[in-house]
Amino acid sequence: MINVTQTTAWYLLHKIRILYKQDDSEAFYGEIECDEVYIGGKEKWKHQSMRTPHTQGRSTKTKTPVFGMMERSSIVNKNGEPEFMSYVRAMVVERTTKDTLMPIISQFVEEDSTVFTDELNAYNGLSTIGYNHKICNHGSLQFVVDGKVYTNNIEGFWSHFRRMINGCYHNVSDEHLQSYIDEAVYRWNTRKASQTERFIDMFNKSIGLIVTWDELKLCEVG
Repeated sequence: MINVTQTTAWYLLHKIRILYKQDDSEAFYGEIECDEVYIGGKEKWKHQSMRTPHTQGRSTKTKTPVFGMMERSSIVNKNGEPEFMSYVRAMVVERTTKDTLMPIISQFVEEDSTVFTDELNAYNGLSTIGYNHKICNHGSLQFVVDGKVYTNNIEGFWSHFRRMINGCYHNVSDEHLQSYIDEAVYRWNTRKASQTERFIDMFNKSIGLIVTWDELKLCEVG
């Protein structure tokens, strides 16, 4: 539409995505949902003989794990009434083990928060490091406990993210996956903002930022 090559368009979009980089200056507090998702690795269109064995579920043989945390919060709407709002932070991780996820939660979630998770063993021990840990066992079809213990909100974010990838970009390489996650997180966290508010925020983020082609290709932008 703007009469540029695909390479130029890719470069422009990735320069914009750098502005979406997540801000880790404030920790989450209160009620936090944690969950993981696995991106890529679809092999249903491959011939049976070409498929990688044992890639179901949480296998990372052909998929990239992404870990997310969502704070349940609220805002005051235009009518002056409280309205539910949630904020998310998500990142590519090497694996979804306790050694990987526990330090991330400790870094981004304040102590004394209530943390809602599924039954993944990596979350065992949260109660011993200062969190009120609540579990819903998805393996036993236990999706909501006591009307409050669930991870439905963070799973809703994963659904939005998958639709963004499948519907808009179709395929995303592992080396640039984090920048697409950053975009999805920014869109989610500012979904109540007006387009003007978003534009002003993006403009302020862009002041003084210089990005080269080599930095994008090498994924070295901080």
